[in-house]
Amino acid sequence: MQVKRWAMVAAIGAVLVLSGCKQDKIEEKHHPAKLEESGQEGIMRVTLEARAAERIGIQTAPVLEEMVGSSKRLVVPYGAIMYDSKGETWTFTNPQPLVYVRHKIVVDRVEGDRVILSEGPAAGTVVVTVGATELMGAEHKYGH
Repeated sequence: MQVKRWAMVAAIGAVLVLSGCKQDKIEEKHHPAKLEESGQEGIMRVTLEARAAERIGIQTAPVLEEMVGSSKRLVVPYGAIMYDSKGETWTFTNPQPLVYVRHKIVVDRVEGDRVILSEGPAAGTVVVTVGATELMGAEHKYGH
């Protein structure tokens, strides 16, 4: 009788230990965005897994330098601009495949679907035109 009791206690203990291990695995969350210091204060470098970028539908375009009036100006698609909670304007650059870094911009004016900048990344820099909201969320860990 006592052997059965000990066997039952051992079985219950094993179940509790194994269920605890399984719980640890359930609590581990998969993060498809990796954050690293960018070298700029308060700005993180966001690296997405390929599948995450595909699910978000990331699209990009280069910053253009165009004649606006009588001077050359930096121009980005309207979809490339983001506003933070303080009203500051930003864009996400794409310096390497699947890597995104927020970059401060100053909007001079909006003309239709293009934005003329007073300050921004250099002409030719690739910026995100679709998916920037999700990148901002990943950078600031919204939803984590």
